[in-house]
Amino acid sequence: MSDDVREIPSTTPNFQSDLAAQLADLIPEAIADGKIDVAKLQELLSTDAADPTERFGLIWPGKKRALRAAQEPTTATLRPDFENAKDWDTTKNVFIEGDNLEVLKILQKHYHNRVKLIYIDPPYNTGKDFIYPDNFKEGLDTYLEWTRQVNEEGKKVTTNAETEGRFHSNWLNMMYPRLKLARNLLSDDGVIFMSIDDHEVENLTRLGKEVFGSDNLLACFPRVTKRAGKSGDLIAFNHDYVLAFARGAGVRLNRFSHTDDGFRFSDEFEQERGKYKLNQTLDYNTLGYVRSLDFPIEADGRIFFPGGVTESEHKERVERNPKDGFRWRWSRRLVEFGLANGFVVIKDGRNGSRIYTKTYQNATIKEIGGEYEVVLQDRTKAFTTLDLLDNKYSNDNARKGISSLFEFAAFDYTKPVELLKTIIALGTTPVAGDIVLDFFAGSGTTAHAVMHLNAEDGGNRRHIQVQLPEPTPEDSDARRAGYATLSKIARKRIDLAGDRAVAEMRQQLGSRQASFDTGFRSYKLADTSFSKWRVASDTNANALEQHLLDLRDSSSADDATADDLLTEILLKQGYSLTERIATIEIDGLHLRAVLDADGDAAVLAYLNEHVKPSIEQLRAVLERQPTKLVILDDAFHGDDELKTNLVQLAKSKNVELWTA
Repeated sequence: MSDDVREIPSTTPNFQSDLAAQLADLIPEAIADGKIDVAKLQELLSTDAADPTERFGLIWPGKKRALRAAQEPTTATLRPDFENAKDWDTTKNVFIEGDNLEVLKILQKHYHNRVKLIYIDPPYNTGKDFIYPDNFKEGLDTYLEWTRQVNEEGKKVTTNAETEGRFHSNWLNMMYPRLKLARNLLSDDGVIFMSIDDHEVENLTRLGKEVFGSDNLLACFPRVTKRAGKSGDLIAFNHDYVLAFARGAGVRLNRFSHTDDGFRFSDEFEQERGKYKLNQTLDYNTLGYVRSLDFPIEADGRIFFPGGVTESEHKERVERNPKDGFRWRWSRRLVEFGLANGFVVIKDGRNGSRIYTKTYQNATIKEIGGEYEVVLQDRTKAFTTLDLLDNKYSNDNARKGISSLFEFAAFDYTKPVELLKTIIALGTTPVAGDIVLDFFAGSGTTAHAVMHLNAEDGGNRRHIQVQLPEPTPEDSDARRAGYATLSKIARKRIDLAGDRAVAEMRQQLGSRQASFDTGFRSYKLADTSFSKWRVASDTNANALEQHLLDLRDSSSADDATADDLLTEILLKQGYSLTERIATIEIDGLHLRAVLDADGDAAVLAYLNEHVKPSIEQLRAVLERQPTKLVILDDAFHGDDELKTNLVQLAKSKNVELWTA
């Protein structure tokens, strides 16, 4: 019967086991007795393996433990926070309050290879920044203690001072596992942007090369942070950086919508080729005279000669000095092709008519097999300055932006919305439903930027924000205004920014068919809602025995609601955080349903361990023909016959049966 009943996994994916399974498939001879034979693997890869005594790379104290922190599965879950959400039933956006290391692990199952763009603004490690308190053993326990969910002592928010001795190592130990997990989430054509300053830009660049590959560093973009600068001993510092790494070779960046680079003109080819800019005239005398490039061009009912002269003037020039005259840049055959295909245009001016060539954003002319063809391609590239020398990308502008929403300085270190809009426009497609993730969400600038960019260009990008409930300073305006944590500021900002986007662009938004999403589902990181899964791997035998005795009455936590249980079950089965959920009643049983695109119940879940269903009621549930039926194991109340009968019914209806 066990083969017919599937059990919900208790943890997030085990990356070490998954990697070993991939190696077993690729190199079976390197597996002995179910374990990786490292010596054999080295032997098989001897020609490609580096000499371990001559290694190049970034090494620091704690690196191995940091890697294990990324690989270690977690039993943690996310619990719905309906009270702090907006438009729960319709939104596709998500805000998560919790430690991002644990959250990134939870997101692995569904969001693996699905995130188009990640932006993070991690602590700059100035000596005053809070560094997430990982202890490389029980990340969730650390988080629960720190947020005072476990005991009254909790963990204090501490800074990473240079006097501690492992100043850079502490920071790298925080960043390394998070970037490893983040890379898994990026799509093959995805890209990550990371803000940083001089304190750690060198280490973050080297760390990024290690995680994403040295060939995948796209650029290091400078940004002016403050026109006046921040005074140092000798120099006023007024810049930081945005590092960009690709997930792989498939990345393709867009043009910035905030600069035109000269592509201002439109013609009948715009939809296919994009806009165009005018090049210099088709004729000039700076490269020397070539007889074969001196010919009349017939166009628009007129005849043109190089230099914009008449036929008689041209003849006189040639007779005077054949090598001292204008000539065309293109051959006769290329000119004729350009005229016929829109790449050559006549412009009339004060000094007569001249012939110009066009450069389109996404098209060019190529000679293929001796014939000219119009080839579509993205000819535009972004500059490494990203126009970031503009004051709209400064921190001064960012402070004004958030203050205008809250009517006070809610947060001192937010990034400017225009910066994030530019980055998101560069790395996403407006109407492809691209997911934008920020797991150092801060005050919610990334979510703000996604909504306003969608309002401007009609996009349907979605965002996921992750932020620790970091306390606001005791003497801050935010604390006096009732915002005890940074996550509370972020949620309120997303709410206000969405409303402002609607107010500012109401007329434009009203003309669209699709609804404009300013909402977000809110979740909080928590320990598993299933008591039977709350056992650490290093629990001693006596403690384990006592834990099993404690589970005799119930396998789910007393404070867990049906929505809590369903969310955890769906996450560990690989469903998203924005599934359409409904509560339905079937023959007296109250169930949760996951609806498909047609509104039918794809998954039905019976999550009441206190009321034992009858076989007739379960038969009525299966008559709805869901793809899956999930039922709490304790709901059978130890009735093995009922469970066996349900297994047979599910098989006859071709329904997957899962227990938790």
